[in-house]
Amino acid sequence: MARGTLADTYVAAIQHDLADLPADTTRVGVVRRPTSWFHAAVDENQPALGPPADLLESMRHREEDMKMQGLCEEGAHNAAWDQVGFEEAYREHLETEAKAQAALATLEDRLAAGESVALVCYENTEKKRCHRTILREVLEERDP
Repeated sequence: MARGTLADTYVAAIQHDLADLPADTTRVGVVRRPTSWFHAAVDENQPALGPPADLLESMRHREEDMKMQGLCEEGAHNAAWDQVGFEEAYREHLETEAKAQAALATLEDRLAAGESVALVCYENTEKKRCHRTILREVLEERDP
């Protein structure tokens, strides 16, 4: 059986029919605290694959500081990302947190079995960096 495809998108793209996903793609949310409207746009959510709460909190504080210094929302977000070492911290979370490891293994098995999956969160990555992109890279790196 052919391996399933792996994609990623953001919730607003799904809500506004802008996400270019094949019809049989399972939309897997990867957010720690989904809203009811987020749940309505995805087939399931894997909160263990969302960034840790403390990382999100430090990111939010740095982003607010950057906005106060005059940076636009996207600029503040991306600068804060670098300052808190977001990518490294998130990758470490995926490598060391047991629930994240289990959720990754499940997604790997589903992809290997031929299921097509789209990772979904809130950020539009055309302007902002996002954990979803790192998660997709990690899954692609682990592909046998």
